[in-house]
Amino acid sequence: VPLALPALVRAQKIQRRAARVGFDWQDINGVMAKLEEELQELNQALNDNQTAVRVQEELGDLLFSCVNLARFLDADAETLLRQAIGKFSSRFRKVENMAAEQNKNLREFSLEQLEAFWLKAKQS
Repeated sequence: VPLALPALVRAQKIQRRAARVGFDWQDINGVMAKLEEELQELNQALNDNQTAVRVQEELGDLLFSCVNLARFLDADAETLLRQAIGKFSSRFRKVENMAAEQNKNLREFSLEQLEAFWLKAKQS
């Protein structure tokens, strides 16, 4: 699998190849359990004040597991991430507009106020 591919695409291709030779989960439960395991390992590394390198390694494992879940669901991880970015961006623009309606900069609001704006944007 070419190194030059975007990371999400490369991860999916590597995982597909492994699955073709039988190195795959039997069902979604195995994928979800692995995802939860990786999240726990990341939490443990953070709670144990591990080095940044160790925390990043665990985060990478979690991302890789997320890509595997997408593959298992016959979804394209790159597309899903682009859609999530679009959804976030749209909602964040709404938050910015809510702040502008009050003639304020986002930095002038508390996190709780911004969160309230976010929830409102999410509902619209």
